[in-house]
Amino acid sequence: MPQTRSNDGTLQLLQWGGSIFGAGLLGAVLLVTVLGGFSPTGAKTNTGWFALIIAASCIPFGGLLLGLGVAKWLRNRSASRD
Repeated sequence: MPQTRSNDGTLQLLQWGGSIFGAGLLGAVLLVTVLGGFSPTGAKTNTGWFALIIAASCIPFGGLLLGLGVAKWLRNRSASRD
């Protein structure tokens, strides 16, 4: 089945990228506000360490997916104008 502009994966990249990036931001906010914060040597609680790991992995990966989705959306937008 040929890929059409409406079925090229842009929506999925935006949805999953935003969800993963949001999970990372939520982990970072919880780490700073509820889970004891962090110091130069790391988090102060076990749950804080878990939130730090989630934030440190989800923010970069989700940002890359989100950036790719935005780039594809902009490309599709400019291609539809031509």
